[in-house]
Amino acid sequence: MALRAFGATRDEIVFCASAGWDAAGAKWFGCPKFWVNRSGQPVEELGARPDGIGSSMTDLASFVLATLR
Repeated sequence: MALRAFGATRDEIVFCASAGWDAAGAKWFGCPKFWVNRSGQPVEELGARPDGIGSSMTDLASFVLATLR
């Protein structure tokens, strides 16, 4: 729905998740994905790793800015 709502492509939207399985779902869909892993959990064994992992929204902002370069 986000693609239609914003008129964007998959690679123009960063999916941010607070759960590892949500990040895996975004990876399977084709969006860049970032996992805000505040509690330091291990990466889910789902065969899909997030493109970025951090512990805060500041880490997310740094990831987004880096992808714009």
